[in-house]
Amino acid sequence: MFSADYHLHTSFSIDSEAPMEAVILSAISKGLDEIAFTDHVDYDMKYYPVPDYDSYIPVFNELREKYKDKINIVLGIEIGLENKWADKINDITVSYPFDFIIGSSHCVLTKDLYFDRDEFFGGRTKEDAYTVYFEELYKNIQTCRDFNVYGHIDYISRYGIYEDNSLIYKEYAELIDKCLISIIEKGKGIEINTSGFRYGINGTYPSMDILKRYKELGGEIITVGSDSHKVEDVADHIDHAYDMMKEAGFKYVSIFRNRKPQFIKL
Repeated sequence: MFSADYHLHTSFSIDSEAPMEAVILSAISKGLDEIAFTDHVDYDMKYYPVPDYDSYIPVFNELREKYKDKINIVLGIEIGLENKWADKINDITVSYPFDFIIGSSHCVLTKDLYFDRDEFFGGRTKEDAYTVYFEELYKNIQTCRDFNVYGHIDYISRYGIYEDNSLIYKEYAELIDKCLISIIEKGKGIEINTSGFRYGINGTYPSMDILKRYKELGGEIITVGSDSHKVEDVADHIDHAYDMMKEAGFKYVSIFRNRKPQFIKL
């Protein structure tokens, strides 16, 4: 069966020390057919310097050529979407030959959900914080045009400061549906991100309830990614994500060429 990991970080991301070649070799050893490197591009400069792509791309091209007979390697990025930075975000996506772009909400109202956790969540109830998150996510979909899939769409639950951080779909159904419908209408997709198994929720982002709702609303574009920042986490729980897709009724997984989805039968 075809298998791809479409969310991988390397030492070009500020929060990873994984050498690009070591990630490739790990993917090959685990039997993957295709991978996408999606190193961070975030415009909250306090925490996330933007990679030097003039240096990055030659390294990428050399390794892609070296291993082309063993695995297909796609040039991607993960952009931290925030409507404040929409112009910069829309500019970088046309400046380099990316095949695939994940858009993610790492910051909300200019507050990083990890580094500024207390500032964002402090003083807000869980309901208020999660509501603001999805309201801003919807704005990002409208203003940041050049992404292909929205990453870990219920990411807010990873860093909450509440006794119970779990995100129950039905409690935010109207807001989540609004976001999913807009994603679908704009010809974009979502990912199944398996990092939740490494961050204490013993599951994926999104949950099965959100995944099924995306399918019910007509969503078809979907990728799978481990969100690995360490070599050993490449392809982590990928098989589980593929099983989830089948259970939710998907017939195809998406890969990307020149920013356009292709559909591989499950």
